[in-house]
Amino acid sequence: MKMMITDFLSDLYPWTKALHVISVIAWMAGLFYLPRLFVYHTEQVETGTPTDAMFQVMERRLLRAIMNPAMIATWIFGLMLVFTPGIVDWSSVWPWIKAAAIALMTWFHHWCGLRRKEFVSGTNSRTGRQYRLMNELPTVLMLVIVISVIVRPF
Repeated sequence: MKMMITDFLSDLYPWTKALHVISVIAWMAGLFYLPRLFVYHTEQVETGTPTDAMFQVMERRLLRAIMNPAMIATWIFGLMLVFTPGIVDWSSVWPWIKAAAIALMTWFHHWCGLRRKEFVSGTNSRTGRQYRLMNELPTVLMLVIVISVIVRPF
């Protein structure tokens, strides 16, 4: 049975890799854009206005319709790659660094989801500057992940 699964994963490898990259691109687009929406929402919009409601709809749709499915797909296809024979050498350091960066990226995704709920309840207490700073985290994590996988300096 195990041999059939590993053969199946090996046969699907090019498709799995392509779908993983597509999912990551969609997820990253959302991770870059949602905090930027939070900056504008914080700095330009009064709570309880029609514009506030519009931003909440935009943020909800981005998170639920794009980011959540993309994150789930990224994880599924990424785990399929992990279990494909010969793809990951766990005795190297790079996969562990990548895994830590992915865990932080996932944490950031959920952090954004919690911030969205604060906008909905009218309890956002963060400034545009704080959101701008947090908006840098996915860029740093992306650099760590891509360099770990492509360059493998560790």
